[in-house]
Amino acid sequence: MLYDTAHQLAREIRESEEYREYEALKKEVMGDETQAALIREYKKLQISIQMANLQGQTPGAEDMQRFSALNTLLFSKPEVSQYIMAEVRMHMAMSDILKIVMEAADLEMNLPGIG
Repeated sequence: MLYDTAHQLAREIRESEEYREYEALKKEVMGDETQAALIREYKKLQISIQMANLQGQTPGAEDMQRFSALNTLLFSKPEVSQYIMAEVRMHMAMSDILKIVMEAADLEMNLPGIG
C-alpha cells in the first residue's frame, strides 16, 4: 500500500502542470548544446559556492566572477530564465513533499536548508 501510494504520487507529479511546464522549458532550453553547457557550468558553480558557504568558507573570487557573469548572461534570455525558475519551483515542491513525508514517519531530515 505504501509503495502504491508513492507510485501514485510520482504519477501525479509527472501529470502536474508545474512538471509539464518544467519539462517543456527544459526540452527547449537544453536542446541548444551551447546553452546547455552554460547552464551545467552555472549549476556546478552554484553548488560549489553553496558548499563553500555551508562550510563557513568564502567562495573563490574567480568562481564568484564566473558565476555572476553566467547569471547575467543566462537570465538575460527569457526562456532560460523561465526554465531556471521552473526548476527552482520543482525543487521547492519536492523539498516540501519530502518534508511532509519525513514528518509523517517522525524522521528528522538533518540536511542544511531543509526542515
